[in-house]
Amino acid sequence: MSKIAVTGGAGFIGSHTVIELYRAGFEPIIIDDFSNSEISVLQGIENIIGTAVSCYDADCNNQQVMDTIFAHEKNITGIIHFAAFKAVGESVQQPVKYYRNNLNSLLVMMEMMGKYNVPHLVFSSSCTVYGQPEVLPVNEQSPILPAQSPYGSTKQLCEQMIEQMVKAGKPLKAISLRYFNPIGAHPSGHIGELPIGTPGNLVPFITQTAAGLRPMITVFGNDYDTADGTCVRDYIHVVDLAKAHVKALELLDRTHDSQYYDVFNVGTGAGNTVLEVIKTFEIVTGRKLNYKIGPRRAGDIEKIYAEVDKARDVLRWQSGLTLRDALKDAWNWQQKLQSKAETAQVPS
Repeated sequence: MSKIAVTGGAGFIGSHTVIELYRAGFEPIIIDDFSNSEISVLQGIENIIGTAVSCYDADCNNQQVMDTIFAHEKNITGIIHFAAFKAVGESVQQPVKYYRNNLNSLLVMMEMMGKYNVPHLVFSSSCTVYGQPEVLPVNEQSPILPAQSPYGSTKQLCEQMIEQMVKAGKPLKAISLRYFNPIGAHPSGHIGELPIGTPGNLVPFITQTAAGLRPMITVFGNDYDTADGTCVRDYIHVVDLAKAHVKALELLDRTHDSQYYDVFNVGTGAGNTVLEVIKTFEIVTGRKLNYKIGPRRAGDIEKIYAEVDKARDVLRWQSGLTLRDALKDAWNWQQKLQSKAETAQVPS
C-alpha cells in the first residue's frame, strides 16, 4: 500500500478523502492539529472503513515535528495538503493569520518532500483563485483575476509556489484541485461537516437552523445580478470531491515525467443561488427554514461555476451526486449529531 500523508485529514474534506483513499488501496496517514476539527472524526472514519487510521496530532507549520513524522513513517509516496484556514470572512478581518498559516504550511510540506523523496503532491486549492470571473463558466485557462479576499490570495500564491518549484527542476509531480463549494456528508452519517462556532458556510447554517440550534439564516445580499439576486455557487457533494483526490494521485502515478504540474476544476458544472439551495433543502426534508436578507458580505464573489471538461477528459473524474443528494446527506448528518447530543444529556 502506498502511504499518503493527508494534512488536515480530520477536517470535512480531508476525512472523506481518507475513506476514498483507503477504499482505493492507499494507506492514509492523517496529520491534523485539530484546531478546526474534532477527534471524534477518527471514530467515524473507523466505523465506515472498519479499521483505525494512523493519525498524528501535529501542526504542519512545525518543521521539527513534521521531520519526526516523515522520518518515522518512511516511504510516504504522496501528500494531499488540505491543512489551511479557509473562512473567507475571517480572512478579510485577519489577513496576517491567513498568510502566515496557509503559505508556511505548504512551504514546510515541500521541504519534507525534498528531504524525504516524496514525489507526489495534491494541493487543496479553490475556485477563489479566479476572483470575480468575467465569463462563465470558468475553465482552467480563465484569467487569474485579483482575489476578493486574503483567503483567495493565499490559494493563488500557493499554486504559484508549487508551479515555480516544478519549473525549478525539482523532482516533483503536483496537481492543484480548484474546488468549488463542497457540501453534504458521508451517506452513512458517520462523518460530515463539523464547524466550530458559527458556521462560515451556507449548508451547515441551514442544517443547524432546521435543527433549531440557530434562530435564522442570514442571506448576504439579494441585489446581485443573478436570477433571484443572491450569490451563485457550484455546490459539489463532498464524496464526489474526495474521489477526485484519488483520481489526482492515480494521474500522478501514471505520469512518466519527473516534473509535472497541472490544475483542475472540481465542480458539477452548474450553479445554484443561495435561495435555490434553501428552497431545495425545504423540498428534500419537508422542513421550513427561517431566513432573512442581510447586507452583502465582504469578500463574496457574485457568481461562479465550473467548466469541468478537463477533469472529465484528463483526470477521468466527474461528479455523480446531485444537490438534492448532498442536502439529504447533510441533514442526515445533522440529525445524527442531534441524536448523539441528546443521548449524552440523558442521565445514566
